[in-house]
Amino acid sequence: MAQYKWHKTKHKGLRYREHPTRKCNKKSKQGRKLPDRFYQYRIMIDGKPLQESFGWITEWEKADPEVRKKKDFELHCAHLIENIRESRKTGKGAATFKEKRAEAEKKRKQQEIENITLGQVWEKYLSQVKADRGENALATEIGLYNTWIKPNLGKKPLKEIALIHLEKIKSQMAKANKSPRTVQYVLAVTRQIFNYAKRHKFFKGDNPTSDVTTPFEDNKRIRFLTKAEANELLKELKGRSQPLYEQALLSLHTGMRAGEIFSLKWKDINFDQGMITLWNTKNKNVRPVYLTDTAKNMLQEKWAKGQDPQALVFPGRNGVKIKQVSDSFNRAVDKLGLNQNVTDRREKVIFHTLRHTFASWLVQGGTDLYTVKELLGHKDIKMTQRYSHLAPHNLQAAIKKFDQSASDEPKQAKVTHISAAG
Repeated sequence: MAQYKWHKTKHKGLRYREHPTRKCNKKSKQGRKLPDRFYQYRIMIDGKPLQESFGWITEWEKADPEVRKKKDFELHCAHLIENIRESRKTGKGAATFKEKRAEAEKKRKQQEIENITLGQVWEKYLSQVKADRGENALATEIGLYNTWIKPNLGKKPLKEIALIHLEKIKSQMAKANKSPRTVQYVLAVTRQIFNYAKRHKFFKGDNPTSDVTTPFEDNKRIRFLTKAEANELLKELKGRSQPLYEQALLSLHTGMRAGEIFSLKWKDINFDQGMITLWNTKNKNVRPVYLTDTAKNMLQEKWAKGQDPQALVFPGRNGVKIKQVSDSFNRAVDKLGLNQNVTDRREKVIFHTLRHTFASWLVQGGTDLYTVKELLGHKDIKMTQRYSHLAPHNLQAAIKKFDQSASDEPKQAKVTHISAAG
């Protein structure tokens, strides 16, 4: 191990050694650069030697050149020593340089957290949602963030973001004729970023999104197909694409969403029980789906051709999962004129209309709303109540039953007399 020659300084306990070749910016009286110096502090505390290092002058110079060149490293070390001595004398503050560095690092991190920007939190938040969101939802969030949130809030510290900034985003989106649902989505993403920051201790204030008035729009789709329309659509789809026809048939007969159909694997189908188990639902819950004979027969015919249980029932090109409904569906709808003269998007026929048709036909057939809720996998009965107007006969039948019960003469109870023994 190399032996270093230590040189004393005029400051008690402070010494240094020189680097054999490297120079620093400190110059001699003759103007020559001096050898780089490594400073160290040695002292006895409670009868025990304490040795702590300050490092090299060149390291100090690189850390913050503009500040460092105006100061002398040796003098800086001496000031630190004096502060430590004062702390030990008064019992306040760090008693060693290690503790002092730890305090400085803690303060630095605290300042970093206090000044953290929404953009910095977004990067951390994004790494989490990549595991939690579907591909489409993730792409939508990223797009909304880049378009509306980042330009307005990305560089702002969280503590400086207020209601006025969110109202500005709303105003910009209104001028761009964005729907209330899109505005809601942008505010929801912003709210989630703040909630993430609070959970991870990056932010302690109130979430400003709680003060924003969220625009409301009844965007629930209410269109459903008649039996004749559904048959015509299936016939048209079959002539265009057999897989698309089968996907539409499955949605119409089970209420499955497009994403659930695209994620379906053969192992998820139990033909003996006539049931499908959905693992990747919108609500993140496992849901059973019961097959009609028509849907079951269609799937059995596909299975009879020989399939890998782990394979997708409706694979895309190269066996990968389909990401969206084929454009052939819209072309079939247009040919049949199902959206002709329809301007309200809630009334337009899309693939999701098949799910609404499934629910609507159930209610019209007398199925109670709770059963429909379970079959659709709705999280809240409120989502199912949109179909309640389709079952007025159920309500009328309930009133008739009540009327009959109320008008019946109560039967006189038969009294049995029991004589006391004795």
